[in-house]
Amino acid sequence: MKVAVIGASGQLGSDLCKQLDAADLVSLTHSNIEITSLDSVRDSFQKYRPDIIINTAAFHRVDDCEADPDKTFRVNALGARNVAVVAQKLGAKLVHLSTDYIFGGEDEPRTIPYTEFDTPVPPNVYGRAKLAGEDFVRHLCPRHFIVRVSGLFGVAGSSGKGGNFVETMLKLAKERDELRVVNDQVFSPTYTKDLAGKIAQLITTEYYGIFHITNRGSCSWYEFTKEILRLAGLKTPVTPITSDQFPQKAKRPNYSVLDNYHLRLLGMDDMRPWQEALKDYLIEKGHII
Repeated sequence: MKVAVIGASGQLGSDLCKQLDAADLVSLTHSNIEITSLDSVRDSFQKYRPDIIINTAAFHRVDDCEADPDKTFRVNALGARNVAVVAQKLGAKLVHLSTDYIFGGEDEPRTIPYTEFDTPVPPNVYGRAKLAGEDFVRHLCPRHFIVRVSGLFGVAGSSGKGGNFVETMLKLAKERDELRVVNDQVFSPTYTKDLAGKIAQLITTEYYGIFHITNRGSCSWYEFTKEILRLAGLKTPVTPITSDQFPQKAKRPNYSVLDNYHLRLLGMDDMRPWQEALKDYLIEKGHII
């Protein structure tokens, strides 16, 4: 079973490559494949002819997406279409990574986690483009696993964002007398090592469809920061603020917690609490012993 990972050097891609059998792994970075070009995607996969394709590539700097919608849809929607078209022609299974940011655009406040059967209402350009990418995958490649994720943190860091939230907070906590962090955006922090392990399990099945895969539990960015600093033994004060006090170009969901409902129905939801995952991450990065 040959598996191709698009975005192999990224935060999730790196952990996927560690989880998969190296002998049957095709690691593709941006220098190997350009998903916005159908010819590039076709040439790459005709060369390697994988049985499974995992597409982690995305343009996910959310504020930059708001400023450049053309690039956002070119990568996140048309890029997804190109990969789906070629996967279908090859007869390959396709894993497509999506996001919790397809939710949260409703007028009414939400307090119940979203299942795979809830109707998405994206609040921003990034979410709309990712949802369009999902639609292409669903219609063009029947053997698909659409995997929606949330608040990723991993040892490799996000190449597109220059690290991850955990590392940013640890750095700022050592540089500043106080941290001010948003407390009205609630999500599901997820360790890419745990996510990669579940994806590696899922691709051995024929349970095609949409899956939410996050660590168990939820928190605000403020609560996440407090736990990061507590585990790391840092005493820097953290002050909760509202989104209005930290204005950004793109509107973020006030609530985008994902429920791993499909996994649970299949008896496959053994994802651990995010607090345990965060502690293991900090140990692996050498921040704590």
